[in-house]
Amino acid sequence: MDVYRQLRLVRRHWWIVLLTVMVSLGVTALVTVRAQPRYVASVTFFVTTPSQGVTDAYQGGLFLQQRVKSYAELLTSDRLAQSVVAEDPVGLTAEEVQSRVSTSTETGTVLLRASVTDTDQNRALKVTELLSAKFVELVQKVETTQDGRAGPIRIEVVSGPRVTPVPVSPQPMRNFAVGTLLGLLAGVGLAILRGVADVRLRDAAGLQRTTGSPLLGEIPFESSAKSEPLIVGAAASSARAEAVRKLRTNLRFVDVHEPARVIAVTSALQGEGKTTLSCNLAIALAEAGWRVLLVDADLRRPKVADYLGLDAGIGLTDVLVGDVLVGDVVQRWGDKSLLVLPSGSAPPNPSELLGSKAMADLLLALRESADIVIIDTAPLLAVTDGVVVAVQADGALLVSQQGRTSRSQVAQAARALSSVSVRLLGCVLNMAKVAKAEAYQYEAYRVVAAAATPGVPADSAARHAERVDDVVSDRTQELTRLSR
Repeated sequence: MDVYRQLRLVRRHWWIVLLTVMVSLGVTALVTVRAQPRYVASVTFFVTTPSQGVTDAYQGGLFLQQRVKSYAELLTSDRLAQSVVAEDPVGLTAEEVQSRVSTSTETGTVLLRASVTDTDQNRALKVTELLSAKFVELVQKVETTQDGRAGPIRIEVVSGPRVTPVPVSPQPMRNFAVGTLLGLLAGVGLAILRGVADVRLRDAAGLQRTTGSPLLGEIPFESSAKSEPLIVGAAASSARAEAVRKLRTNLRFVDVHEPARVIAVTSALQGEGKTTLSCNLAIALAEAGWRVLLVDADLRRPKVADYLGLDAGIGLTDVLVGDVLVGDVVQRWGDKSLLVLPSGSAPPNPSELLGSKAMADLLLALRESADIVIIDTAPLLAVTDGVVVAVQADGALLVSQQGRTSRSQVAQAARALSSVSVRLLGCVLNMAKVAKAEAYQYEAYRVVAAAATPGVPADSAARHAERVDDVVSDRTQELTRLSR
């Protein structure tokens, strides 16, 4: 994974980083508040020995440096701790005193430093004073020869004992800095891990790679689409409507040498917006002057008639079983050259009905009576109805919802189409998250264009409606003739 993709994952899951940093700071604050203040008392010893001449001084210095290392161990010994407690218990046991003592030496010197850390400032100083006194006595006793003569080592206190006036811990600033850094690192790691583990489609590029087909459109998400799914009225000037018009243009130029006139619109799963897109695409094509026929071939969950406000009691299934003629059940929608064939009665065998010869003959007749036929089909992974219809069309349009469908589901849907040699015209990313800058640019341009466009006279609109009525009437008569 390259750095650019990692940065994109962190940017996409920025809330994880923020949450992790906040949790880390909260834990740091809790630990800092509950931690007891700790004070350090220290004392520094100077170790020396009598010497004569430069040579003796040099050799004595080497001897003392080795000796100082041994004395550092002696400062933390159990014997010294017991002697301190025997002199003055100070409320501690020998083991507790021993655990509070630490030593340090400076390389190349004969200085030895002892430190006592305690939560009680006075006790830390008291233990250090006792420790320094008992240490000098212990060294003299250890260095005394068997004949009772004093040893060659002499220890003097050159600094301290003194105690720090403020606690050495906790240190709030340092703790919060460390907590912030740890939280940031953990948050970035979790964000990248979540992004890697997330198999859902997150962008158009991923949809293209998964399906291996061109991206024909990105339909932006709009909260108003739930209550106003169709791109008519006020929604006709929305960014969603403009995206559908771009899809209309791209779809017409997918293959200029072999244009698709019968298009099956499908998706991998239910609820990805294929029916809404089918209706809006049909409306956009009709607005451009094309003679469009919208067929609801999702016989298990038909929704086209509900969206368009039409009667779905009689429709496709009734035509396929021979009860009615297609010209009798095709309904005109609005003032556009758009005809709609609802689903009709719910059949017990949708797949067999859609794959019958009657369906093939019907599509052949519809192809001759309309410029473009849009067929809303069932999801590919739920049932086989969508594949059965797509085989009989000139091509299929695969709709996927951003952030809902996984890459494996989309790939499986694409394979289901390619396995029966269905021509996949392209894919559409539905309910896409559009950058705020792009949305603002479109909104600003739309407002300026609306203010600059003069009003359309009422008589011109009426003449346009009359022409559309004539076209729709001619198409309905032709459908009746072909069905006979």
